Amino acid sequence: MSNNTKIYKLEGKVQHYTWGGMDFIPALLHLTNTDKKPFAEYWMGAHDNVPSEVVLPDGSKQPLNAFLKQDAATLLGQPVNQRFGRLPYLFKVLDVKDMLSIQVHPGKKAAESAFAAENMKGTPLNASNRNYKDDNHKPELMLALSDFWLLHGFKSPRALVTILMQTPELQFLVPVFDNKNYHALYEMVMTMDQHEVEEHLQPLLDRIVPLYEKGFLDRSQEDFWAARAAKTFCDANKIDRGIFSIYLFNLVNLKPGEAIFQDAGIPHAYLEGQNMEIMANSDNVLRGGLTNKYIDVPELMHHTKFEPVIPDILKGAAGTVPGETVFPTPAADFELRRLELKAGTPASLTAATADIYFVYEGAVKASDGANEIALGKGDTLLATAGASFTLQPSQNAVVFRATVPQ
Repeated sequence: MSNNTKIYKLEGKVQHYTWGGMDFIPALLHLTNTDKKPFAEYWMGAHDNVPSEVVLPDGSKQPLNAFLKQDAATLLGQPVNQRFGRLPYLFKVLDVKDMLSIQVHPGKKAAESAFAAENMKGTPLNASNRNYKDDNHKPELMLALSDFWLLHGFKSPRALVTILMQTPELQFLVPVFDNKNYHALYEMVMTMDQHEVEEHLQPLLDRIVPLYEKGFLDRSQEDFWAARAAKTFCDANKIDRGIFSIYLFNLVNLKPGEAIFQDAGIPHAYLEGQNMEIMANSDNVLRGGLTNKYIDVPELMHHTKFEPVIPDILKGAAGTVPGETVFPTPAADFELRRLELKAGTPASLTAATADIYFVYEGAVKASDGANEIALGKGDTLLATAGASFTLQPSQNAVVFRATVPQ
């Protein structure tokens, strides 16, 4: 590592989860996908399981986690290194073609103790039945790049009773929700015998799936997503109980540029669309349905917040740099910023920690006086703590910045 180098090209890693689309991320990254593999996520960060690679001045590459450990105090900056001891965020692009699992993320202390407990049991980190991949919490912010649909937290009492009453097959749940008992309601649907799941959901699916197939349902209706879930996840022998959650959680539609924050304990599921996502540097997910991955209902229930959530759709606030929009959250681990740059008008920036910049549209040239890096659509820049540099756009550009709040 040369002492005068503070900006580097960074290469992220693709995750080929089954729910991913086949075209969006390959087009963004200028990759071919002749095999039609699902490109679900593009990771930019230093997670030990899937670290990005730093392109060094001599052209060689080094994993970002190892690169930062060489001199963490300098590269992360003293405040971030003292507080976190590592790059505290993970930055991603997602393409959600098929809905993701019903899931909850643990808090920090819970993740530390549960991760240690699984290690004590000797459960391999890559085991399919492992809940905790690391010792960190996973609050997250997503910003929609397209029309985006998701489930986010429990509905308000009035909205929840309304949808249950409007859905004849689910009216049996109304008395269970008496006195706004979210825990009793969710415990019932998540722990009832499978034959009861079939008994309640089969008539519902018999009614709504034909409507879905004929195009009579739209995305603003819970029935649309329940029918899609049935066609995606259910087979002749088993109906996925995660379908209940579609009616119990808020159905949220974000427009491009809108964002939403999801803290520990908020049950959620992404349904469809593309987004930028930033989170604490973790891969801890507790799943409860709508997935072929490992499901652990007791662990999910243990970490779920059983309370109504009013979705807070974030539009962002003006930043200190012209053309910058900041999306602040309560999380100390990360902050997402969007830069809209006009051709020929440079932006002067200073990295707060090891900041990551992803070029979503257009082309820019990054220069710190000693080094110059050309970046086009789909390229990523790493700027280490204290780096002062300019982004010179040769055409109109949109650049997303991952950093830590100051």
